[in-house]
Amino acid sequence: MSAMPSPVDPRHPAFVQAQAPVRLLFLDFDGVFTDNHVFVFQDGREAVRCSRFDGIGLRRLERAGIEACIVSTEVNSVVGARAAKLKIAHRQGLNDKVTAATEMAAERGLELSACGFVGNDVNDIPLLQRVGLPLGVADAHEDIWPYVRWITRRPGGSGAVREICDAFGAARGVEARYP
Repeated sequence: MSAMPSPVDPRHPAFVQAQAPVRLLFLDFDGVFTDNHVFVFQDGREAVRCSRFDGIGLRRLERAGIEACIVSTEVNSVVGARAAKLKIAHRQGLNDKVTAATEMAAERGLELSACGFVGNDVNDIPLLQRVGLPLGVADAHEDIWPYVRWITRRPGGSGAVREICDAFGAARGVEARYP
């Protein structure tokens, strides 16, 4: 087993340098925006739990010059609903996150080297291997540890997205404020 990566520190020179080229941040949905639990109702509908912290963090990320995009293997209306509420792009039902991320980056005139990705499980490894800045959440499966540079202190669904956004903002000198 690999050692757990260090927590994100926006003041650490290595993080400041690594985040500098990032213009697009991909985020997995389940386990990153959510706590990786699902509520299943008797009629088959599903519900998940997300953190309200994330919205303000995403606005700070935008002010830092970084666009956020959700990439998810799941097909669930909650992904699109949450992305719409947060006013960020998303693609779901993906068998191949690398292809989707490459296309989304190219649409913005970027290479994957100018992108970051926050993942939490083994299906995220191919994209973690391709982006310029691979990140994970605190409760990510240990099999992704060798593929991420830093992890959050907060677990997925409990402000991990906000923590990442705040780290980018702080590293770029963008203050935390609303809106």
